[in-house]
Amino acid sequence: MTILLFIQEVLSTPAIFVGLVAMLGLLLQKSGTQTVVKGTIMTILGFVVLNAGASVVQDAIIPFGNLFQIAFGVEGVVPNNEAVVSLGLSQFAVETASIFALGMVANILLARFSSLKYIFLTGHHSLYMACLITCILKIAGMDGWQLYLAGALILGFVMAFFPWLMNPIIKEVVGDDSVALGHFGSACYWLSGMVGRLFGGKDGSRKGTTTEDVSFPQGLAFLRNNNISIALVMFVCYFVVAAVAVVKVPAEAAEIFGEGNWVLYAITQSITFSAGIYIVLSGVRLLINEIVPAFKGISEKLVPNAKPALDCPIIFTFAPNAVLMGFASSFIGGIVALIVLIAMNHAGLAAALILPGAVVHFFCGATAGVCGNATGGVKGCVVGSFIHGVVVTFLAAGLYPIMGALGFVGTTFSDADFTLVGFLFGMLSQVVNQTVLLAVAAALFVLPIVIYYATGKNKAKTDA
Repeated sequence: MTILLFIQEVLSTPAIFVGLVAMLGLLLQKSGTQTVVKGTIMTILGFVVLNAGASVVQDAIIPFGNLFQIAFGVEGVVPNNEAVVSLGLSQFAVETASIFALGMVANILLARFSSLKYIFLTGHHSLYMACLITCILKIAGMDGWQLYLAGALILGFVMAFFPWLMNPIIKEVVGDDSVALGHFGSACYWLSGMVGRLFGGKDGSRKGTTTEDVSFPQGLAFLRNNNISIALVMFVCYFVVAAVAVVKVPAEAAEIFGEGNWVLYAITQSITFSAGIYIVLSGVRLLINEIVPAFKGISEKLVPNAKPALDCPIIFTFAPNAVLMGFASSFIGGIVALIVLIAMNHAGLAAALILPGAVVHFFCGATAGVCGNATGGVKGCVVGSFIHGVVVTFLAAGLYPIMGALGFVGTTFSDADFTLVGFLFGMLSQVVNQTVLLAVAAALFVLPIVIYYATGKNKAKTDA
């Protein structure tokens, strides 16, 4: 049990896990000791910097969500992956750890023997998905070897499938095929990219002004500096929401502000948010510079033509303006969806009221914005991320009663792939028995391998 928990901790710590992957890749290339040590440490450093920036962003954005609830007096469910996973691990720690480890092996096997040549390196998201799958299969009554086998096959499949789904759009974002996206919000990122294509040319090319080409009047040229524009926009958002909260419920608002002035608080938090974005982008640059060359060894020796699937901030550097616009549009979409859910309840259609969580709408909404911008410019960014905000809200509402079967109250998963996988398998478990559910898991895993060999793609030098 101690060894199992240690392995789980190593694999679920993104910096250490990706550092080990970089080290393995460099060793397979027979690089010198200095190169291996440097590449491993720099890769870990890149991830530590990225995570530090993400923590700064999260610490600055969570009070904004709390102020929003206070200001507008809405009570409901706040989707949060970390919160619901902590509940799941308290009940199913061993099962989750086992499925997590076996699922990563299944991912490598699928990447080796199918066209889904993507190795999912966002360790904490893999752990979250393992926890979700464990909970859903437990609801279905699975236990023992069936639970572990079905869970590992499902996890291995989704870890390879979603990066494959996103690959065409990520190539448009990045400009090449060197990396993939390994983040379980991909279903809605893909949707945003497809929406963006509606605003593109007939040949599928992007049409119109991109978010990075937005022209500013001469007097506002300083706004081209992303750090300044992000800070100013966030200050406006913070100021408006904080002002309403102070007027309506001053006592509760004061609990967030502390003893400081609320205007100064808004200024500090908005600049802190911008600083967090700056740190994230710095970490991304460090990480990409190290992991891509190091991964060449794994691609050549273990899994031919494999690509590393990395966390969503890897694409933020390609369209920083889209990051901010995507967050704002997704958040507005979440508000619109919440209004619809409230109307449904008033009409007698019971539905969980999903509040717009600032974290999911920033990280996932921003990613959706970058993808929409890559295919449809400014219009694709705004519309695609708005639809993202609407869809993730309704998906979370659909999953909430399913997770309620295990007594999880007050929170649920937030990102699109978690809610989509949980909802689909949760509904499936209600209409089929455990044997059929295991067969479905096996079919999902085996089918890409069968197609790969039946079509002769295994003989090609590059994957389809």
